Amino acid sequence: MKLLTIETRQYLSYYHSRYQQVEDHGVELYVLNGEGTEDFWPAERYRLVGSKHIDEMIEQARAWHAEERFDGVITFSESAVIAVAAVAEALGLPSIGVEAAVNCRNKYLMRQAHARHGVPHPGFRLADSLQAAREAAAEFGYPVILKPTMGAGSNFVFRIDDDAELELRYAQAAEGIREMFWAVSEADGLDLGPQGLLVESFLDGREFLVEAVAWDDEVYLGSVVDRITSEGETFDDDVHHAPTSLGAEDLAELHQVVKAAAHAQGLRRSVMHAEVRFHQGKPYILEIAARVGGGGLDAIARLTAGHDPIRAVADIGAGILPQVRHYTPTGTHITAMCLISEAGTVRHVEVPADVSEDERVFLLKITARPGDVIKRPPHGNTILGFLGTTGDSLESAYAAMTGLAQKITVTFED
Repeated sequence: MKLLTIETRQYLSYYHSRYQQVEDHGVELYVLNGEGTEDFWPAERYRLVGSKHIDEMIEQARAWHAEERFDGVITFSESAVIAVAAVAEALGLPSIGVEAAVNCRNKYLMRQAHARHGVPHPGFRLADSLQAAREAAAEFGYPVILKPTMGAGSNFVFRIDDDAELELRYAQAAEGIREMFWAVSEADGLDLGPQGLLVESFLDGREFLVEAVAWDDEVYLGSVVDRITSEGETFDDDVHHAPTSLGAEDLAELHQVVKAAAHAQGLRRSVMHAEVRFHQGKPYILEIAARVGGGGLDAIARLTAGHDPIRAVADIGAGILPQVRHYTPTGTHITAMCLISEAGTVRHVEVPADVSEDERVFLLKITARPGDVIKRPPHGNTILGFLGTTGDSLESAYAAMTGLAQKITVTFED
């Protein structure tokens, strides 16, 4: 199998480990970057367009496809979902379709799709001014959520508790999204829908993360993970536990909401990362992205539910029904966290051997490199990496994870 993967704007070497996983499944992987560096991937399987305009990316992809005959086009990057749909369509390869891709990327259009199809969702208003945001907050009542229409990674997502905080956060978010990587990395030359900030009503229940597969009329929940982070005014310190604590009845309701939302967004053959909150005892959809979840969610899915999201990406990219089953936990307990530090320019990250060699560690990925700038809310949401540990219960896995995390140190430039 030959697959083409695309990044509109190269995101350091963040996705290299996933590219390697794809190749470990016997796939020949070719990489096309719109903007990036020359030495990103082996030269015989790498091309750099030098532009993220969709017409130029399609032109390069079409010429390369004539030589290599790709079986499909995939991505792991949130900001390339729409571009990949457009490229795949142009090459006559399996695609979720540009309209569905835009519905999955633009949070305002996503919410409109949910509303049209009766999918439980928070109230929402597009706020193109502070006054519009105030009016939405008055309608919903505090607290409310402020978020970008084209966001990712919880950048510039805030819980707002009063008018004064709304004024402060709206100004910070409106300024921040002008240079936010995920917003400015979308392909040029495509209609991405309304740009700006959303105000949403607050859902006060527990949150769950789902790795899923849509295939024709069915949706399969491959993995369900509890988000056990203490809630604050930002959403940047994710801590997860699996297997989920949800019972059979709640899981059945979650499945129906994810299925309804996926079909509302136009997803029929796609991998999906879904986020759901149980508000007043009932599941509400937060979002569904047409990609697999970030961080270590792929490893968590394999370990705790026997589901391989990376293999599913490769198969669906080529138009093949992946090996899927409805959610079945393996019984292994894990906790995993984003490694958070203060802000600054990284000089060095030190991971002691007694952390990296601990048999309980199933996930250890340091994404920050010397020279990288770590931004913290309200200016951004950059992390050092990810750490996950196993245990025979939530408590034992969590104790191991927090103890090992304290041994990882970072030093910053003066």
